[in-house]
Amino acid sequence: MKGPIFVAQKVVVTLFDDIDGSEATETIAFGLDGKSYEIDLSEGNAGELRKALAPYVEAGRKRSRSGKAYRQTEVAPDPSAVRAWAQANKMEVPARGRIPKKVYEAFTAAQ
Repeated sequence: MKGPIFVAQKVVVTLFDDIDGSEATETIAFGLDGKSYEIDLSEGNAGELRKALAPYVEAGRKRSRSGKAYRQTEVAPDPSAVRAWAQANKMEVPARGRIPKKVYEAFTAAQ
């Protein structure tokens, strides 16, 4: 009686770009409106996606895995002081509510 025969296999997985069907180089995960997505993209299409999303990523806040927004650990400037400074420097700032990130950045840079 002979021993068992082992057969070696090599599995190759090829990803195809979900936009144009070319060979994909990576899978990108992203979320929108509380839903998670994945898309396989070529290097060029991945770059285009990142470029298109860059202004939104820059202005957005990161969320934890639990879905809650990360809290800043640094002490933020007093909103009333920022609002007064912005108005004195002729920047558009709402009289009430959330102050845009760009106003806080300008305030911090001016200090």
